[in-house]
Amino acid sequence: MTTRRDFIKRTSIVSAGVGLLGNLAFAKASTEPDQAIESFEYVPTVGEKRITILHTNDTHSHIEPFPANDRRNPNGGGVARRATLVQKIRKENPNTLLLDAGDIFQGTPYFNFYGGELEIKLMSMLGYDASTLGNHDFDNGIEGLHAQLPHATFPFVISNYDFRNTVMNGRTKQHIVLERDGVRVGIFGLGIQLDGLVTKKLYKETQYLDPIAVAQDQVKRLKQEQNCDLVVCLSHLGNAYRGGKVSDHMLAAATKDIDLIIGGHTHTFLAKPEQLTNAAGKPVLVNQVGAYGLYLGQVDFVSRSGVWDVDHRVYHI
Repeated sequence: MTTRRDFIKRTSIVSAGVGLLGNLAFAKASTEPDQAIESFEYVPTVGEKRITILHTNDTHSHIEPFPANDRRNPNGGGVARRATLVQKIRKENPNTLLLDAGDIFQGTPYFNFYGGELEIKLMSMLGYDASTLGNHDFDNGIEGLHAQLPHATFPFVISNYDFRNTVMNGRTKQHIVLERDGVRVGIFGLGIQLDGLVTKKLYKETQYLDPIAVAQDQVKRLKQEQNCDLVVCLSHLGNAYRGGKVSDHMLAAATKDIDLIIGGHTHTFLAKPEQLTNAAGKPVLVNQVGAYGLYLGQVDFVSRSGVWDVDHRVYHI
């Protein structure tokens, strides 16, 4: 039987591991699972700018790697190895953002023992720039979510949850704008309908707003008022469904001026981003990298003479 004392000891080990990045095993590329990632040094050509976006989703409290005897993911994942990889990529390109698409909580005893504190602290140590909220982030109640916010050094970005009349009122942002190398990146978040997924007593008076209408408003603000060069949506709507349920695919088709939708909720693994067509007939990228911290997605927006190209990669940690 695991005791609280055992978990305190294990937590100390995990936290120390994140600090000692140089001593940790390195990740492997998912497309070449038996080969180590080759290091590269990014040297921009004249007039070129590269914005690297790293992303995770549905990590579900998976702090440590899967055990060696796990049938599907032996030794896979773990926050410490993710930290090593993120640090390496940031060194190669300082113009890097690290984002998460929700469901940080629920999935291992770490959440049961600590209520999300460890997950948020470790994300802060990794230097996440923003996260949205997933339905499981309400599993300890809205008060439990609120209690973990002081541990976050990054904002929670969610545009279609109205938190008035709850303790979360004013504690999240509808959107943020981050600037890297003169490039303005606007980020907004969308959450899934909580009714039917989460007991109402957990999310209380939180109101769900139509994600497509909200997205259209947020994109207008980011492009026209904030003069953003790139717009990223952190979505916990799910990749695609049969029927009329709002998904990333539906969002992409119904809006314009979103450059990248980073998805979550459906645990969809995409080896490369999907290129869909938006309401203006232009391309929009949709990406999602499975679950449980097993993968780290990377999308690079590269500007050459004012024209954006895209590179992409996914890492199996």
